[in-house]
Amino acid sequence: MTSTGLLAVYPDNPSVDLARTLDLANFAWKGVANPDTLARLQPTEGWTGAVVACDEDPEGGWALCRNLRRLDRPVQRILVLITGAQIADLEMRDNLFDDFLLTPFHPRELEARLRHLFYNEISAPSAVVIEHAGLRLNLETYQATFDGRPLDLTYMEYELLKYFAHNPGRVYSREVLLSEVWGYEYFGGARTVDVHVRRLRAKLGEEHAHLIETVRSVGYRFGASKWQG
Repeated sequence: MTSTGLLAVYPDNPSVDLARTLDLANFAWKGVANPDTLARLQPTEGWTGAVVACDEDPEGGWALCRNLRRLDRPVQRILVLITGAQIADLEMRDNLFDDFLLTPFHPRELEARLRHLFYNEISAPSAVVIEHAGLRLNLETYQATFDGRPLDLTYMEYELLKYFAHNPGRVYSREVLLSEVWGYEYFGGARTVDVHVRRLRAKLGEEHAHLIETVRSVGYRFGASKWQG
């Protein structure tokens, strides 16, 4: 798997696991020490994306994300690394990142997230597709459309929507969704599910947000009755 362009990586001395994963996945990257170095180190064609570790230095990491968005060529693909305790902080920073991953992370999950962020630059084999009424999910490229309109989903938003689409009409608790979608070893709490559902509803749009129904005191259900063609 390869990507075009250059990734900005914060901090400039990233962890061994992060650096190794980027190298093995054939991503070209450059470490940046602080927001002031972004413009100076920026390649002529602009940064193609960024991986920002906010787990050890939240203030510095989020400051870098803000500056990535403010560049003459704003960076549109930003993956942030956070701890489970920082999940609540994401709600006020929706505009500063495109996907997030909890640390400690598994290298294969990080590579999968990056693959999703850069699917337009990565050649994919013939697609396996899930179609449910107006929803269409491409399992090879991680692309999602609704009535032909592209949905700009993060990796885990896509995984959650895919799980819902496989099981329309069934009610799932937050704990079940965490174990089935995120895995038993996931370190986040049930609030993670709420964050992703909220973002999914926003991206589906006001007209279709009701398709993911809240079942009081239980969890969520994909609105099967409203999806029947």
